[in-house]
Amino acid sequence: MRLSLTRNRLLAAVAAGVVLAAPGAFADEDHETKEAWRLFVADHTNPIVRVIDFEDGKELGRYDVKGYASLTASTSGQTVFAAQTEADVIHAIKTGINFSDHGEHSDLEVSEPALLPVTFEGKRPGHVVPHDDHVVLFYDRADKAEIVDEADILDGKVEKRIVDTIKPHHGVAVTMGRYALVSAPNTEIETKPDELPPRIGLRVVDEKGEQVGDTAPCTDLHGEATSARLVAFGCKEGVLVARPGGLDGPKLTMLPYPADFPKANTGTLLGGKAMQFFLGNYGDDKLVLIDADAEQPYKLIELPTRRVDFQLDPAEPRNAYILTEDGNLHVLDVVKGEIVNKARVTEPYSKDGHWRDPRPRLAVADGQIAVTDPRHSLVRVVDPDTLKETRTIAVEGQPFSIVAVGGSGASH
Repeated sequence: MRLSLTRNRLLAAVAAGVVLAAPGAFADEDHETKEAWRLFVADHTNPIVRVIDFEDGKELGRYDVKGYASLTASTSGQTVFAAQTEADVIHAIKTGINFSDHGEHSDLEVSEPALLPVTFEGKRPGHVVPHDDHVVLFYDRADKAEIVDEADILDGKVEKRIVDTIKPHHGVAVTMGRYALVSAPNTEIETKPDELPPRIGLRVVDEKGEQVGDTAPCTDLHGEATSARLVAFGCKEGVLVARPGGLDGPKLTMLPYPADFPKANTGTLLGGKAMQFFLGNYGDDKLVLIDADAEQPYKLIELPTRRVDFQLDPAEPRNAYILTEDGNLHVLDVVKGEIVNKARVTEPYSKDGHWRDPRPRLAVADGQIAVTDPRHSLVRVVDPDTLKETRTIAVEGQPFSIVAVGGSGASH
């Protein structure tokens, strides 16, 4: 099985992506290239988020929050959201990295990071989904999701568009134009006070809050990602793909798992940026590459042991990195659909035990792979070509969740 996007098509897409990501040729002599990268690292045990200069490893900021934080960067990279599920709150951090587009180039302005004075409160905030100039906040134990504009957050004010989620459940909401794609809970079963109902499908809701069309079946919906103009959701039956539609709203299509696949499903998805594809887990020890336009959309990737984390490389669109519990970092070539390199970067971290035990997480910054190592209070920096550790950044406590923000641009 192979992706229907031919290798030549994918290579062309990769080349286009690299060209678009490169700094433009500047006609004016007052342009100088500036580069800045920052890591945002949440501690596993203590309610702390740290901002670290990636170049020299210095701590630029340390913010006390209310609880364990899962971090998500906005699409623009100007904001990082710290969702604290057990503390019923989401904090927003200004990254101090701001790009402004000027056609043939982007300007980069760098300022001090800051914990913004706005917070978002709701019972058990789960998924934070950035999209274009806004973000969608989903609360598992409330019957709502909130759509908020990033510009308002950065100005210290909040105006919310509320999306009714029918009933509290562990779900997700994603915007697509003027519509919202919202997980649908099972409302016909009774649940215990400490339990949430299962997800059974996906609803399309217009800007008035009214459902458009029927609920699309998607058992145990979990995981979402955007690639180009498509949004994908993991389901027990397959991967459900939403495409922009006309006046009738987005079109939903199920991509069933192949009959010869082992029994498993996808619950975590990543979306390609420079080219259209999705990468998802398939159980604990496999991945799937997904081309939604292909006659045979799935390519199964076998891993030697269970995965701990995986990420796409935004600057090298054909590269994906997978850390497995034996401490090996694997490079997946998404064009070939093959693992092309691997090396040991940490000691083993077993997947047995509690799902939220401290284990490494991955981010990509300035063409390098940053790996949190909570057992040794380090962020390990790894070269993606050689998979050799080039340096370490000491981080107090147990560095866990991590996101990287930055890039290069013109400075006047």
